[in-house]
Amino acid sequence: MNKITYIFFTLLFITSCTKDFEDINTNPNAPVDVQPSLLLRNILFDYGEQMSYEGYVAGDLLGQYMTAIDFNLFDRHSLTEPQFGGNPWVILYTNLRNNEIIIDKSRENIAAAVYEGPALVMKAYTTAALTDMYGDVPYFNALNGKKGNVTPEYDAQEDIYLAENGILDNLDKAILAMESYTGAIALDGDIFYNGNLGNWIKFANSLKIKSLMRVSAKQDVAVDLQKIFDDGNFIKINADNAIYNFTNVQPNNFRMANLRDGDFNLFIMSETMEGILTNLNDPREAIFFQPTGNDPTAYAGFLNGPDASVTSISVADYSLGGTIFRSNTGDLDANYLTAWETHFLLAEAAEKGLISANAQELYELGVIQSFEYWQTSMADDYLTLSNAAYGNNGADKIEQIVTQKWLSNITNGYEGWIEYRRTGFPQLKTIAASLNDGLIPVRLPYPTDEAALNSTNFNAAASATDDNSVNFPVWWQD
Repeated sequence: MNKITYIFFTLLFITSCTKDFEDINTNPNAPVDVQPSLLLRNILFDYGEQMSYEGYVAGDLLGQYMTAIDFNLFDRHSLTEPQFGGNPWVILYTNLRNNEIIIDKSRENIAAAVYEGPALVMKAYTTAALTDMYGDVPYFNALNGKKGNVTPEYDAQEDIYLAENGILDNLDKAILAMESYTGAIALDGDIFYNGNLGNWIKFANSLKIKSLMRVSAKQDVAVDLQKIFDDGNFIKINADNAIYNFTNVQPNNFRMANLRDGDFNLFIMSETMEGILTNLNDPREAIFFQPTGNDPTAYAGFLNGPDASVTSISVADYSLGGTIFRSNTGDLDANYLTAWETHFLLAEAAEKGLISANAQELYELGVIQSFEYWQTSMADDYLTLSNAAYGNNGADKIEQIVTQKWLSNITNGYEGWIEYRRTGFPQLKTIAASLNDGLIPVRLPYPTDEAALNSTNFNAAASATDDNSVNFPVWWQD
């Protein structure tokens, strides 16, 4: 073969190898894009499924609904050592990232415009959970990894709530987007409301009520709250709750149902919970917990934070979580926001003079809706003669409101802990063997991964929180 012929066949070979190279080496079964409907469905399910579990195994320890009876350092308030749960950072940011993709698509393609409002609601919801647990966090530039920003700065919680594109602003933009949407394309992938934007607007307004109350010690929120209340377009009945239903079987049952018996049995009623339920003579006790193994007529709790290495505990002496969390999860919901929570927030606002309304009526409506939600019959005198009666025997009315909200939120344990930090109610106990000098933590610590992956900004945030201390209050704390 002469030199020219050799070069010809070499070039022919190279051309043959590179022609259609991309087509040949692209897997047709590996998607490079995703429909907003699939992302929305995934976000609504994933957040609810993961955070309901997190709320039970970690949030319920911080909120003193449950006690862990193993060598659980998290229950003893060493929060840098999460065990069954206790590190929701990745869950929250993963869902925020996926949600941001929906927002981008809704603004880039008119065919996806219907998704903008619900996605902004979910951004506000997830962001509030994130900053309420951790304080200052990466936010405004945190979801720009594709643009090259993989080490975002930590933003002030005040700005995350109040600044443009923050929580409250995004809720206003969400409501406007949904009210003004006139397209023919329906919202698909909506496992909350089956595409009903009217219900999403109610959800947004209830979330706005919640967010305004959260910052009410730092911001004058009375005018905004009164307007929402007067307009009346918020979640008012349980049929409009932002929830999705678990099932009794996998893959959509509550995750605690899938644990080994030994693991499920590590979580028992807390002494705090026992005291509150007993004081109220509250029949929801039979839903939330099981009688003790040793006495089928008795319920008993244990003080949070035991040092299991020096404490002998027999599970049969205490109350495990109710069957609704184990064998009957088809009656359980992943709970985002409800009518009862909204009415408790409004009752608090009314009692504090932030809105003109009847606080007692709002409180009693919240209690009635909570009993309905938890499928429990309420005694005729529960709201008139028992310790749940509004202001009964000089009771602190704000404490009554917040305690009822705390009880109802047993699947959102972090929420109970957050509201304790905001209001001081219910009165939680000093735990048995504290690893935090007897103090109840007021924030989650930034995860150690941040020190490695975003060191400069992490170090600045850690320095601003007394070396990433769990005792450093977040901005909205009074």
